[in-house]
Amino acid sequence: MIGGPLTGVRVLDLTRLLPGPVATLHLADLGADVIKIEDHAAGDYARILGDGPDGVSVFYRSVNRNKRGLRLDLKQAQGRDVFLRLARTADIVVEGFRPGVSDKLGIGYEALREVNAKVVYCAITGYGQTGPLALVAGHDLNYIGFAGVLDQIGVDGGRPAIPNLQIGDLLGGAMTAAMGILAALFDAQRSGQGRLVDVAMSESVLAHNLFPLFALQNEGAVPLRGGDLLSGGDAGYGVYATADGRYMAVAPLEQKFWCLFCDALGRPDWKALHGARGAAAAALRHELEMVFASRSQADWQDVFAGVDCCVTPVLTVAEALEHPQFIARGMTVSADGVTQYAPPVKLSGWVFAVERAAPSPGEHSEEILREAGLSDGEILALRQASVI
Repeated sequence: MIGGPLTGVRVLDLTRLLPGPVATLHLADLGADVIKIEDHAAGDYARILGDGPDGVSVFYRSVNRNKRGLRLDLKQAQGRDVFLRLARTADIVVEGFRPGVSDKLGIGYEALREVNAKVVYCAITGYGQTGPLALVAGHDLNYIGFAGVLDQIGVDGGRPAIPNLQIGDLLGGAMTAAMGILAALFDAQRSGQGRLVDVAMSESVLAHNLFPLFALQNEGAVPLRGGDLLSGGDAGYGVYATADGRYMAVAPLEQKFWCLFCDALGRPDWKALHGARGAAAAALRHELEMVFASRSQADWQDVFAGVDCCVTPVLTVAEALEHPQFIARGMTVSADGVTQYAPPVKLSGWVFAVERAAPSPGEHSEEILREAGLSDGEILALRQASVI
């Protein structure tokens, strides 16, 4: 990895499954030295969620690349002491425990700031460190449901649709966490003081649920599912089925795009219907459904190939991976026996690479502890006591 902007930054990663590991994946890909710390029991059971080479899932391999592995029993006093020793030179600590767990283990923010005032400590939870739901369990579906997002996803008259993109886990637990961590890290470099970064996945989803909030204030109510401007209210923004059972994403919202769209369909009379609402929009949508149902998706791609009016095919994941646009941008990489996504951020002077496969449990334990100043004898004693 050449020119990684986080080169020299050390991260102690206590998370598992999806939100935390994806947050630290972004840091690792950008050059940070991420040490994945697991217990002696299940560890990160993402390893066994799905098939993969040698019994290790594609899931685990893809979100834990470029990290080093350490096994450490934090319930033992010696394990806690080792962690505090590592924390002295760490820049960032990331955990996904329920509130209060890390304090009981003796490795909470207050304990860590006593040994390292500059440490940035990120705690990722469903509902935050405070409030009546702080200790309540949850998953992505609960967070988006609680934040009013799930209520808006779906078609008119249908039940809420469950997205296969984990909005709460990835927007909330990963991207929001990375944003907070990097902001606090930047400030710590200037001020010498770290911060507690309290990330609640439900709050991140709520904070980005913008258009329903706008509607609630402007009109006094949120449109019914499938009735918002962008989910059914405008015929010029929707998904239309094709003759072969595929779909086109049609989004010529602006008038200039709408006019090009109408010309491409040979319906200049529709130009006057730009921005139609209510019954007029419903009637136009019905006509558009019939038009798109008359040809295959491939035919429609040919029709709109040279027309810049925001009409694109709805691709499968396999098709997206093979599309020339994503290939040109290097959005996949073959590593650790599987196909993985490359980082979605391109930076000048930085060449991304997968330098490490996802670690096996404790793969780099001795290497990491030697760097922390422990002798071979101390490491052997820790191993014999099942601390590492």
